[in-house]
Amino acid sequence: MRPTIARIYLDRLQHNVSWILNRLNPHVQLMAVVKADGYGHGAVPVAQAALSAGASYLGVALVGEGVALRNAGIDAPILVLGQPAAQEVTEALDNQLDLVVFDPERFAQIEEAAKKRQRPARVHLKMDTGMGRIGMLPAHLDDAWIERLRSPHVILAGLMTHFANADASDPLFTQHQVAVFLDIAERLRQASIEPLLMHAANSAAALKYPGTQFSMVRVGIAMYGLEAYHPMPKGLRPVMELISTVTFVKDVDEGFAVGYGSTFVTDRPMKIITVPIGYADGYRRALSNRAHVLIRGHRYPVVGRISMDQLSVGADAAAPINVGDPVVLIGESGGLTVTADDLAREADTIGYEIVTGISARVPRVYGD
Repeated sequence: MRPTIARIYLDRLQHNVSWILNRLNPHVQLMAVVKADGYGHGAVPVAQAALSAGASYLGVALVGEGVALRNAGIDAPILVLGQPAAQEVTEALDNQLDLVVFDPERFAQIEEAAKKRQRPARVHLKMDTGMGRIGMLPAHLDDAWIERLRSPHVILAGLMTHFANADASDPLFTQHQVAVFLDIAERLRQASIEPLLMHAANSAAALKYPGTQFSMVRVGIAMYGLEAYHPMPKGLRPVMELISTVTFVKDVDEGFAVGYGSTFVTDRPMKIITVPIGYADGYRRALSNRAHVLIRGHRYPVVGRISMDQLSVGADAAAPINVGDPVVLIGESGGLTVTADDLAREADTIGYEIVTGISARVPRVYGD
């Protein structure tokens, strides 16, 4: 195994699921969102750990992601959060995946496929209350749609929407979306249509706005111990650590240039340390001359441009650093920490992009 690994602590993930469940209203279910290979942590082991900790539903973005979970023997309810392509509908139903509906043409395809299988399809009506992506606009929920939802070939397993600004400090737009969502639910009730579940809250909404929890919340980023908003309440634990090793140490004089473009030049005698991780592994080039790593409980800067497969770290000439020393890129050493959210701030992005971007070249190693 290469010396650069992502260590995944499933016990921390289970702790996070339990921590979140303890903050939900009574009888509210938790959907563990494991799309994008479990946010880079490994969808199958993450799903299994989340279910064992009390999650009752799984969320994926793609039909193929749901099928992979089924092939791993997972039989919990799985919702495909994105719209399936026409050619994926039969495969989705064959694998008992819940599907979102909001488009008449796709609904008809799902209904017809379910009719042929002689088993109703489980669908969730996706309403666009302000996100502006997939989903039906409230004005389009007309009598024709009401009749579609009465079809004997579908089970309305859920009514759902997605919040655009739940992580923002101003709650007004989220409150507006909630009001629109509740109005839609009331229109369905008046038509004697009762979805089995109502769900809208992502990680931020689930923790900030208990009134948005309805009957289920869809938790992704918080389950992995990362920030859904800032500042987050204390108690969640980062699930991923990114670890490498020192492969070379070079003693250099003042005026020594490092990396492509010579963007870093030493201003004193230094040690330049080579670490075998680069942007092809998901350690973003934007972190060049910005990020820090931990070695032997001390913090050191990344210097020069990050290459495809390697990066350089600068240290004082007397720093006790040797080939083989562990290098913590995300994690803890000697009481110091570097988090994915720290890297995100340095790269002007979000923690989601940091962890989902750790490439398949980096082995995932699972600890307790």
